[in-house]
Amino acid sequence: MGEIRFDGRVAVITGAGGGLGKTYALEFARRGGKVVVNDLGGKPDGTGAGHSMADVCVEEIRAAGGEAVANYDSVATPEGGEGIIRGAVEAFGRVDIVVNNAGILRDKSFLKLEPADLDAVLKVHLEGAFCVSQPAFRVMKDQGYGRFIFTSSAAGIFGNFGQTNYGAAKMGLVGLMHVLAVEGAKYNIRCNAIAPTARTRMTEELLGPLAESLAPETVTPLVVYLCSEECEITHEIYSVGGGRFARIFVGLAPGWIAGKAKVVSAEAVRDNMDQIRNPEGYTIPRGIGDELKAIAQALR
Repeated sequence: MGEIRFDGRVAVITGAGGGLGKTYALEFARRGGKVVVNDLGGKPDGTGAGHSMADVCVEEIRAAGGEAVANYDSVATPEGGEGIIRGAVEAFGRVDIVVNNAGILRDKSFLKLEPADLDAVLKVHLEGAFCVSQPAFRVMKDQGYGRFIFTSSAAGIFGNFGQTNYGAAKMGLVGLMHVLAVEGAKYNIRCNAIAPTARTRMTEELLGPLAESLAPETVTPLVVYLCSEECEITHEIYSVGGGRFARIFVGLAPGWIAGKAKVVSAEAVRDNMDQIRNPEGYTIPRGIGDELKAIAQALR
């Protein structure tokens, strides 16, 4: 098989002025893709704004012979999301790939977390992905082709102290991805989520010495493949970082079957909790229908 290419494809990458997003932008462009480099240019906590980060990335792409345009809209509003996708269509005529990468951090323990910190993080991560992806989905549906990446996190999937706002937003992105994968399937729109661990300006202090082994470029190959035309994988989550790639999934255990139409007591649940919790023989549902099927089969 030959090199993965993106000739004729248009990629929109949010938060592409630095860190992970910039590595994606440079690599898509190197492989022939036309890139919309979106970055508000703010600080890691979401405050401030500026054009320099997006502009520098675009300049690097053009200097290497690639095609790119900068966009400075905020992902956190419907108007901003529409503006990002409209800019892509006006510049390049289509949108084939959206990498929802923009993010901020406002870490505090749960009891110290202010509603404003919750709102800000949800707006950028979760609402931001919605605001950008909805207009992009319309374009992709008409084209009959599209690829989405949603950037989740181990903080949401597994939990991490001091990140209730961030974790809630990141797990919300998994739910968004799952539904869009189902809705997009018949239009050749593939959707996946990644949970990257990488050294960026938001994570450098948190990672400590491990940061030296976690260059953002170690995440890029997975994103490139999942966004490629030859990739038919959809509806999945991947842990990635430091050259390690692994699937994460939500499994459904066989559980304990009380019996059809049987009244069950809390004590019966207590007495069978080991079987309820036993993961042996799990399945990986592809949607709510698979869970309903499992319930129906158990009741038979």
